[in-house]
Amino acid sequence: MLSKRIIPCLDVRNGRLTKGVKFEGNVDIGDPVETARRYYEQGADEIVFYDITASHEDRGIFLDVVERVASEIFIPFSVGGGINTVEDMRAVLVAGAEKVSVNSGAVKNPDIISQGAAAFGSQAIVVGMDVKQVEKSETIPSGYEIVIHGGRKFMGMDAIEWAKTCEALGAGELCVNSIDADGTKDGYELTLTRMIADAVSIPVIASGGAGSPAHMYDAITKGGATAALIASIVHYGQYTIPDLKRQISGMGAKLRMVW
Repeated sequence: MLSKRIIPCLDVRNGRLTKGVKFEGNVDIGDPVETARRYYEQGADEIVFYDITASHEDRGIFLDVVERVASEIFIPFSVGGGINTVEDMRAVLVAGAEKVSVNSGAVKNPDIISQGAAAFGSQAIVVGMDVKQVEKSETIPSGYEIVIHGGRKFMGMDAIEWAKTCEALGAGELCVNSIDADGTKDGYELTLTRMIADAVSIPVIASGGAGSPAHMYDAITKGGATAALIASIVHYGQYTIPDLKRQISGMGAKLRMVW
């Protein structure tokens, strides 16, 4: 059985680490490069960076931060936010990232997924999905809708169908973020995660809602995820990554304990 991954997520705004709840009320909580180095030293399996306002502000990605991170950590990391073209992807990868995460840009132009996979390989292409629970309808039969631009724009797209489309276009991984659970520390949206994990054969990262090791264990077992994304519980010092790995491993999950 493959080891499950623990992945800290660093949201960046104006070059600073920030955190909110349900995509609102973001506050400055530090330097993203220093924080990434600390998580790397603690044993994170990967790290994800999101420039959370790049798409909404219609600007490019924070390449200076990417380059600084690449000089400080030596584990895989992915970068998302404001990536709309293959050239954007290339710039992020050249700056030192192993993967690019496309979200709003892929919804508006799905061809970027297949173009990126052809240029750099599926393993480098992660599709981020921001999802909100809504009333079931003919358009949204699952009751989960895709939302873009940092939770600002509902797209009338069913999340499960979009996940299948992303896989067919060549995505190597999906990061499924529940807007309803984001930052609440009340647990992941396991129904959503499981539905998507069952609908595709590529790895699924659970995102949004981690508040305890038990929540993470549930995401990688009941939720069917291959990795659990975390933010608040490590950013605010509630747990260290070794704490989380020890406790989740003790529950019976297979994790990579040391590098």
